[in-house]
Amino acid sequence: MNVESAKESMRSTARSYDAEPPRPRHHSHPPTWATDLHVLMLAAAVVISMWRGVAAAAVAVVALWLARPPHALLLLATLLAVVGAWRADRSWADAQPRHVGAYTGWANVAADPAPFGRALRVTLEVEGERFDAWCYGRVRAKLAERQQGERVWVQGVRRTLDGTAARRAAIRHVVGRMDLEVVADWADEGVLWRAGNRVRTALRGAADAAMQPNDAALFTGLVIGDDSRQPLEMIERFRASGLSHLTAVSGQNVALLLAAASPLLRRLRPWARWLTTLGLVVWFMGVTRFEPSVLRAGAMAMLASTAFLAGRDARPVRLLGWAVAGLVLLDPMLVWSVGFWLSVGATLGVCSAGPWLESRLPGPGWLTAPLGVTLGAQLGVVVPSLLVFGRLPLVSVLANLVAVPAAGFVMLVGLPAGLLAAAVPGAAEVVLLPAEVGTRWVATVAFVASEIEPSPAVGVVGWLLTLLGVVVLLARLHLRGRGSRVAS
Repeated sequence: MNVESAKESMRSTARSYDAEPPRPRHHSHPPTWATDLHVLMLAAAVVISMWRGVAAAAVAVVALWLARPPHALLLLATLLAVVGAWRADRSWADAQPRHVGAYTGWANVAADPAPFGRALRVTLEVEGERFDAWCYGRVRAKLAERQQGERVWVQGVRRTLDGTAARRAAIRHVVGRMDLEVVADWADEGVLWRAGNRVRTALRGAADAAMQPNDAALFTGLVIGDDSRQPLEMIERFRASGLSHLTAVSGQNVALLLAAASPLLRRLRPWARWLTTLGLVVWFMGVTRFEPSVLRAGAMAMLASTAFLAGRDARPVRLLGWAVAGLVLLDPMLVWSVGFWLSVGATLGVCSAGPWLESRLPGPGWLTAPLGVTLGAQLGVVVPSLLVFGRLPLVSVLANLVAVPAAGFVMLVGLPAGLLAAAVPGAAEVVLLPAEVGTRWVATVAFVASEIEPSPAVGVVGWLLTLLGVVVLLARLHLRGRGSRVAS
C-alpha cells in the first residue's frame, strides 16, 4: 500500500534538501530499533491515558520503564500521559453545547457539504461551536456549492444531541444540530482557506469538463482526497476491494508534492528551505481539509524536514511515534478516529514489517518491494479493519499491487495537469487524458476486485492460508540460509 509509504516521504524530504541526507551530529544517540520502540511506547502511553485514564497509562509507563529507555524519555512519557488524560477529559467536557436556541447571523462552514441521499449535511461553526445542519429543498440548493472556510448568513435553531449520535458527532468536534430556516449571503474567510478552495474549485471544474462524472469524482479523490462527490456504489467497491485508502490523502501524496518542489527547494538556503517546506505541507493540508490521514502524513513530513535541518536522524518509525503523540495531544478526539488509526497502522506496517518482508520474500526486486509494502500495510490495519468494518478483503493485496502504481501516477500528474487544464480550458481533455486513463484503470481494478471478493467466511480461510504460506516460505528460507552457513 504505497499510498501510506512514509519511507518515500522521508526520501522526498531528503531529496528536497540535499542529494543525500546529512549525517547526524549527535553520535551519542545512534539510531537503533530500541530507540524506535521507546518512542512508540511513549506514544502508546499518551494514547492509553486518553483512552482509559491515568491508571491504565501507569501500566504503559511501567512497561516503558522495563524496556530501559533514557531517563529523560521516561520522564517525558509520564508527563505527557498525565497531560493527555487531562486533555481528553477537557475535550469530552467541551463536547456539550454552551449555546442552544435561535440564532441569526454569520456562521463558518466548518466542513465541505456532504450529500446523504436527498439530504445535505453541512457542519457550521457558530460562536465557536460546531453544529450539523441537515438540509433539504431550497436550503440544500443554496449550500450545495459552499466550501469549508467560507461564511454564510443563516437563521435557525440550535439543538442538543443525545446518545450514540452525540458521541459520534463529538469525535468530529460537533456539539449539536441546527435546523436552518433561512440561508442568505456568503463570503470568503481567511487567506489559507481561500487559496485552498480556489485549487479545489479549479481541479473540480477541469475534471468535470474533461471526464465522465464518476471519473471526475474519483480523480479529485485521488489527487486531493475530495470524495464528497463519489456515489455510494463507488465507495462500497473501493471498501470491498481494500482500495479505499487511495482516496484518503496521506504519505505518498505529501511525498510527491515535495518531490515536485525539490528543484526549487534545493536552490534555497537551509532555513528558507525549511520554512518553504513547512509552508507547502501546511498549504497542502489545508487543500485536503486537514483530514486525519493527512495530519499524520503532514506531521511526519514536517518533523522529517526539521530533523534534516538540525542534522538529526529521521527514522520513519520514530517520526511516526512523535507525530502520533503530538497530534493526539493537540486533538484528543483523534484517539477515537478510525481514519487516523488506519493511517497510523498502515504506516507502521509499511515502515517496520514491509522492509523485513521485502528482504526475505523470493523473487525480483520489482515484485518483492511492492509486495512487502502491501503485506506490511495489511498487517498494520488488521485490527482496526476487523473491529470497525468486520472484514479485511482477501483481494486487497492483489488489488493494491495492480492499482497503486496507476494511482501514484494520477497523484503525481493530477495536481499540475488539473491546474493547467483549468487555466487553458480548451486543452483540458488533452492535458488530463493520461490522468483520466490512470483514473479509469483504478476504478476498473476496484470494480473487478469487488466482484471477485469472496464471502467473509471464505475470506478468513483465505487469510489464514496466506499467513500459513508466508510463514512456511520464510521458515524454509531461514533453514536454507542456516544450512548454507554451516556448509561454508
